[in-house]
Amino acid sequence: MLNQQVEHLMIAAEHELRAAGPSGLSELALIKTLQSERWQVIGSVDFSRTEQLYPVHFLLFHALYRLNDELFPAGEHIQLSPLQIRLCPASSSGNTSLPGAKDSLREFYMDLKQYYLSNTEIADMMDRFWTGTIVQKPNSASVASAAEVLGFESVPPTFDTAKRRFRKLMMKVHPDRGGSTVQVQHLNDAFAVLKAHYS
Repeated sequence: MLNQQVEHLMIAAEHELRAAGPSGLSELALIKTLQSERWQVIGSVDFSRTEQLYPVHFLLFHALYRLNDELFPAGEHIQLSPLQIRLCPASSSGNTSLPGAKDSLREFYMDLKQYYLSNTEIADMMDRFWTGTIVQKPNSASVASAAEVLGFESVPPTFDTAKRRFRKLMMKVHPDRGGSTVQVQHLNDAFAVLKAHYS
C-alpha cells in the first residue's frame, strides 16, 4: 500500500515539476498542489503539528529521491530543498543527490524505516535540530536559492550581510505592516539555510 502511494506521488510530483518549469516549486506549494482535487495523493495536514507534517514531508522526499534516480539516466535531476524543488539538466552544478553518490540526506529519506518514527522519536529529532546538535550543511543550489529569496544576485560574502538584509525584509513583510505570515515563513526558511551555510 505504501509503495503504491509512493509511485502515485512520483507521477504527480513529476507532472507538477514539469508544469512549474525552471522556477520549480517550494515544498509547501508542492504539498498543497498534491492535496488538490486534481491529485488527492496527500490528505489533510495540520501544518502546525510536527507529528502530522513529518510523515508527509518524509514520504514526499522519499518519492522525490526515487524519482531523481529514475530521471538521472535520461539526463535530468531534481534540485531538492524545502525552498525550491525543480527539474534540472543532470550536468548542472549543485546536484548533490546523484544516484550512488554519498549523501547522508538521501540515505535518510531512502530508508523507509524512518517513515515509521514514533511521535517521541520525531519530537526528539526536532529538539536536536532546534538546539543545533544536528548541523547539515546545505548544498550550493539551496544556498543560492535562499540568497535569491533575500534579494541577492549571488550568495552574500558574510553572514552579517545576510542578517542585515533578512532584518530589513522582515520589517517590510511583517503582518502588522501589510505583509503575511507566508512571506515571513518564506524569509525564515531562506535565512535558516544561509545560517547553516555560514555556520
